[in-house]
Amino acid sequence: MRITNKILTVGSCSMNFSEVFKQSNQLCKVSPDGKYLATCVQYRLVVRDFNSLQIAHLYTCLDPVMHMEWSSDSLFILCAMYKRGLVQVWSLEQPDWHCKIDEGSIGLVSSRWSPDGRHVLNTTEFNLRVTVWSLCTKSVSYIKYPKACQKGMDFTADGRYMALAERRECKDYISVFVCDNWHLLRHFESETQNLAGLEWSPNGCVLAVWDSCLEYKIILYSLDGRLLSSYSAYEWSLGIKSVAWSPSSQFLAVGSYDEKVRILNHITWKKITEFEHPTTIINAKAVVFKEVEKRPVVGSEDLSIHQLTVDNSLFSTQSKYEITQLPAQVPVIKPDPDRANPKIGISALAISADNRYLATKNDNMPQSLWVWDMLRLSLLAVLVQTAPVRCFVWDPHRPRLALCTGNTKVYLWSPAGCVSVNAPVEGSFQVQSLFWHCSGSSLVLLSKEHICLCYMEAEEEK
Repeated sequence: MRITNKILTVGSCSMNFSEVFKQSNQLCKVSPDGKYLATCVQYRLVVRDFNSLQIAHLYTCLDPVMHMEWSSDSLFILCAMYKRGLVQVWSLEQPDWHCKIDEGSIGLVSSRWSPDGRHVLNTTEFNLRVTVWSLCTKSVSYIKYPKACQKGMDFTADGRYMALAERRECKDYISVFVCDNWHLLRHFESETQNLAGLEWSPNGCVLAVWDSCLEYKIILYSLDGRLLSSYSAYEWSLGIKSVAWSPSSQFLAVGSYDEKVRILNHITWKKITEFEHPTTIINAKAVVFKEVEKRPVVGSEDLSIHQLTVDNSLFSTQSKYEITQLPAQVPVIKPDPDRANPKIGISALAISADNRYLATKNDNMPQSLWVWDMLRLSLLAVLVQTAPVRCFVWDPHRPRLALCTGNTKVYLWSPAGCVSVNAPVEGSFQVQSLFWHCSGSSLVLLSKEHICLCYMEAEEEK
């Protein structure tokens, strides 16, 4: 039976909030099959049934957990304790079975599953090597020279191949491995000065590789290492800050420090358009939604003992969206030019599951979220919040965007409009981040030390 605090009705959707549970280090993951919710609380790993929220399994680790991850088949959970160089693996089918991997004095900086869910890949301190541990045969393989960068390892969506960025003799290289036996398929030099990241297209046919922020350069390679194309928008200025593939692999969105997003097509790998983020919005086809806060006036007749002790929503600030007339001004902050990693440029990109919409965030406009129509290649909406946007993520099945700003509210955008919902939970629950359940029917909300589930159920048509 699902335990809930309160049900809110928003339009044609009812939002059902669960009670609050503890978590540490934002470690909360839903299993790939959607049946379980795993959270870490210091030393403990708690696995709950997602629908009932009853505890199904409880495990105790040897040290506070720094990283937690489900295997692809939802049968195992990996817990990494970087300070002690340890990884523990737990089984849901056989709770008494467990595995401990100790990297020893060489240390540990990252740990993750292979796509088959039967190998653990550990990266040692100083990026000396990647160790591949097999849970089935207990064999160990080593991959030397992994590069320390933003995103130096990626798997194809079908789990057949792994691309790894390497650094040898002051040059960047890329190795492509077959995940079945970890044999090297291709090894080639990358045409980058200082490789910052790589990512496979969703169809696994193209590998995008981009340079550090000091040079605008993105390179496209085929699976066999052939150079397909190279794109550079400008020189002698800070370059690429974010990259995102469309789910169809037809478009590649590249965000940069010049506050623009450039869209490359998959046929010629040339730019088909670029999206600017102006301080004044004059596009008549765009809708500007501005969040407006209002603190409710409370009369003495409203103050009951129950409300004072339990219901925090009585005194919470309510908010709603208002459509702003054009031209509309977007709040801007001036970045400090003397500090490293200036707060300017496109730091986050996300494309909807149907490939129709692109959401972007410009760091020197932190309170605004931009939504673009990929069919018409134009600005569709701008959400101007009262606080900086912390996190935004698309529904995995429909064009619905959820975002949070570090307050007690959850915000939703869809082509039909915007809505602001206050999470009706006890105490002060500041939503720091959020993510969707794989079915798109629920949201997991995370505060600094707690989690809350928001179940969304569409009302039946009468």
